[in-house]
Amino acid sequence: MGEGTAIGPDRVRALRQEKSTMRTRDLAASLGLAEAEVLAAETGHSVTRISADPDVLMPLMPAFGDVMALTRNESAVIEKTGTYGDYTPGQHAAMVLSPAIDLRIFPKHWVHGFAVEEERGGTLRRSVQIFDAAGDAVHKIHIGQGAHADAWPALLDKLRIADQSRMLDLSPRLPAEPAKANPDKLDTLRAEWDRLTDTHQFLQMVRKLKMNRLGAYRIAGAPYVRPLAPDCLGALLDGLGEGGFPFMLFVGNRGCIEIHGGPAQTVKPSGPWLNILDPGFNLHLRGDHVAEVWAVTKPTKRGPALSVEAFDAQGGLILQAFGMRVGDQDHTAPWEALVATLPEAGEVSA
Repeated sequence: MGEGTAIGPDRVRALRQEKSTMRTRDLAASLGLAEAEVLAAETGHSVTRISADPDVLMPLMPAFGDVMALTRNESAVIEKTGTYGDYTPGQHAAMVLSPAIDLRIFPKHWVHGFAVEEERGGTLRRSVQIFDAAGDAVHKIHIGQGAHADAWPALLDKLRIADQSRMLDLSPRLPAEPAKANPDKLDTLRAEWDRLTDTHQFLQMVRKLKMNRLGAYRIAGAPYVRPLAPDCLGALLDGLGEGGFPFMLFVGNRGCIEIHGGPAQTVKPSGPWLNILDPGFNLHLRGDHVAEVWAVTKPTKRGPALSVEAFDAQGGLILQAFGMRVGDQDHTAPWEALVATLPEAGEVSA
């Protein structure tokens, strides 16, 4: 438990056993704890503390074969099933690239690691779970029962750290950066925007102008951006399900972005949740958390890239979706046609 936490690990563990059907994340929220603190309380029982260093962890994952990779933020969860492929390390940004599992990793936020092995409902469940300095989930890997079981002890031997304490030293949670615009630089923003040749250049451009993504969107105006109705994402997902064409979806947090490239087939809303429930690909989105949605066009060497980007009330990015090009196949036309049907929002002030 973090310093000053009133509830100790023994009590947390007892509550977790009493409420065995409750998700760890939900139990943590009910106790006023970080999710990582609840897992740490199980250290020495169903949990082993491991290195969170992706340079050590990720090369071990292909040995497990098909697993489920999960990345989330407060408003969206993406789950992809497949085999971890090539890992490219990097001090500031690393990457896993395989047909099903496509990740962008920001190593400084991979702070606390856990290997979890527990019986639930007569089923042995194994997972590797990574958390940031505040104890919030960055990335989770759920490993199928029985398959490649010999890789599990090898992972524990390789990654187990000396500190097997049930207490965690946590840092305060960093709030989302609110929209930051610089209207005096609007002409420069538009001129620099026109000169983009790759979408990855965008963040560096707005930072140079003392803005951030959302702040730039709020002042850029047409033809660069179009404000969409915050409740338009249901229509977007329905259109993707009906159209059946591939698209790209990015869901992430400070430490990891997980990417889906392909179609969406089964769209099923449930209460406040908008869901895609396909074999090998799930999305769970809290539609009621969406405060702003923008259709954004950025120039690239291959032509304009049109995205739909959703933000929460604090200015945090929930998700981004793009049209998809695969080699010589360009699927952006039906994507652009779908986005054109989405209703516009009222005027949004900077």
